[in-house]
Amino acid sequence: MIKPTITDIANEIGITPSTVSRALTGSPRVKESTREAIIRKAEEMGYERNVMASNLRRGFAKTVGIIVPRINRQFFSNIISSAESILGEAGYTVIICQSHETLEDEVKALKTMRANQVAGVMISHSIQSVNGDHIIENIPEDVELIQFDRVFTSLPGIKVVNDGVKGSYEATKSLIENGYKRIGTLAGYLGAELFADRKKGYVKALEEAGMDIDEDIIFEDSILRETGYRSALKAIERGCDALYCAGDFSALGAFDAAREAGLEVPEQFGIIGTANEHFTGLMSPRMSSLEQRPDKMGAEAALAFLEAVEGKQEDRTIEIPMELIIRQSSSRKQ
Repeated sequence: MIKPTITDIANEIGITPSTVSRALTGSPRVKESTREAIIRKAEEMGYERNVMASNLRRGFAKTVGIIVPRINRQFFSNIISSAESILGEAGYTVIICQSHETLEDEVKALKTMRANQVAGVMISHSIQSVNGDHIIENIPEDVELIQFDRVFTSLPGIKVVNDGVKGSYEATKSLIENGYKRIGTLAGYLGAELFADRKKGYVKALEEAGMDIDEDIIFEDSILRETGYRSALKAIERGCDALYCAGDFSALGAFDAAREAGLEVPEQFGIIGTANEHFTGLMSPRMSSLEQRPDKMGAEAALAFLEAVEGKQEDRTIEIPMELIIRQSSSRKQ
């Protein structure tokens, strides 16, 4: 079936195509009675406006690009859902890309956004992104940049982050208060600012408690279940009785390692993760974790974009507090 065009609608009503176009785009130059007649005829004929083509002719798109490392993480999917809901209410459509934690795919995603002439880009960087040079190269200056979770403070625009230092401090302090004596950390990728912040909070809690900072039980690049498992086995061999993990998936690997080593969680080995993924409350024993409030982060990022396009936002950082959710994995019977 051939889709009707603006010209078809104009011929049916007996007016010019330009009048139809103005009516469908909300121009005040068209009388209300004429606009209503055009809209009725367009609906009757099954007309579907080509939003992208219209936007391209006007030089911009009422579209926002969202780039995340992995869509299949509950944390990122919740951010997307929250942001998309707010942007949709404001009349924006969303293009979603994932970097798969590679710089190459992140650059491809940025080029996709540029090709679609998006009004803004909301991004949480891949682990392989060590600075923001590729952002500057691929995003025009007139496109609003909103960074969330993993950010580069050197880049312009609004940033929405967790208070990672305070969150990891509270998590490590809780392990200390539960009587664990040799606490390591699966620290994530320390080249990323948020993981570096989580290490800072861990170190701060140990220092306040007068405990040694042992680099042998601080494991970098451990954020996946597989890497968490391997690092946790080493931590156990080096005498750890607890781990603060910068991610829930690495914490899941720590559970695997403790089970393989014959250690009971939490009686013999304590674990706290980060992100409060859905599985943390379904495990046995249930996993303690830091809640990052992704719904709030997504909402703040979307609202920041909407204010930025109206010229009402200056460059700033919005901090979302983390909440320590205590479950069985770190509650040792004393």
